Amino acid sequence: MNLEPLPIDTVESALPQLEALLTGGAPAWLPVPAHDPREAARLTDALAAGEPIDERVALVVATSGTTGTPKGSMLSREALTASASGTHARLGGAGQWLLAMPPHHVAGVQVMLRSLAAGHAPAQLDVRGGFDPAALAPAHAAMTADRRYVSLVPTQLVKVLVDPAATDALARFDGVLIGGAACPAPVREAALAAGIRMVRTYGMSETAGGCVYDGAPLPGVEVRLDGPESRVVLGGPTVALGYRNLPDHPAFAEPGWFRTDDAGTLTNGVLAVTGRLDEAISTGGLTVLPQVVEAVLARVPGVAEVAVFGQPDPRLGQAVAAAVVPARGGPEVTVEALRRAVEAELDRTAAPRAVYLVDALPLRGPGKVDRRSLAAQITNIHE
Repeated sequence: MNLEPLPIDTVESALPQLEALLTGGAPAWLPVPAHDPREAARLTDALAAGEPIDERVALVVATSGTTGTPKGSMLSREALTASASGTHARLGGAGQWLLAMPPHHVAGVQVMLRSLAAGHAPAQLDVRGGFDPAALAPAHAAMTADRRYVSLVPTQLVKVLVDPAATDALARFDGVLIGGAACPAPVREAALAAGIRMVRTYGMSETAGGCVYDGAPLPGVEVRLDGPESRVVLGGPTVALGYRNLPDHPAFAEPGWFRTDDAGTLTNGVLAVTGRLDEAISTGGLTVLPQVVEAVLARVPGVAEVAVFGQPDPRLGQAVAAAVVPARGGPEVTVEALRRAVEAELDRTAAPRAVYLVDALPLRGPGKVDRRSLAAQITNIHE
């Protein structure tokens, strides 16, 4: 059996192949963006489409990792269906799904597979030109199942919450998965106050998408923390078979488990992810996880979105910096206000020394901030 490329732009372009995948009568597919020939060619070459692959593999999903070199998570049909059934069990029943993100990423593929597994054709919002929250209401109205679900990333949720009609439409869904990145507390609180049935998800391509919902593992999924850094390790039926053409990768050294790059805490079996270990900032002898600082800064008035990253500093090694998308109509965001907020909750060394005001945060995948690009491209507004 060979790995075959599957160009996807719309639900219709992938339905026959995904339906065959669920019944076990398909080759292994590599989803690639049909509208972006250059990216499709890059993924096809890097992940050796057209060459033989393990017979157990149903889907190879490219990661959106931090190295710039794509790895391909090899997912079995059993892993994909375990994820779909576990999701429906946690949400209260099977239903129809609305695709509102790129269909070749793992979250998009899983939206389609969940809907098909429940016996419903997925609905779709075309996001090739960007996410338009005004399209949510007509999309929801056009869906036909009794139970209706959608999966979004935090940046999409932020756009929805500033549009009253879109907020009302989102609140009519029976479940709204929010994943891809940490959801800032103020955004989460606003969504819940608006009646949105929001569920925070944690997972990645290597685990067939989200496998921990609101801190609790899906049925069969196991979570443990390893080492002094409390690295998150995930096990269970949704874990990938490994990476395409990387048989000895250390992340899959233990069969049935995936060793993530995230740190976390476990309290009474509930997982809280504190940040990515490979994005840690070393400043003045202190290791700072950007996500911990972002959680504080997101509550500062005037901040709509924020990303924290490190910049070279001759004295500290790295200095903490913050890129802020200002809230419309909110108060001015200053270095002083952000530093005060961080110093009140964390070590003062974690407080940002520079603030950059931006219109949007660069992404390296749905909901995932590209911190390297941010550090390289941003223009300094405040010192």
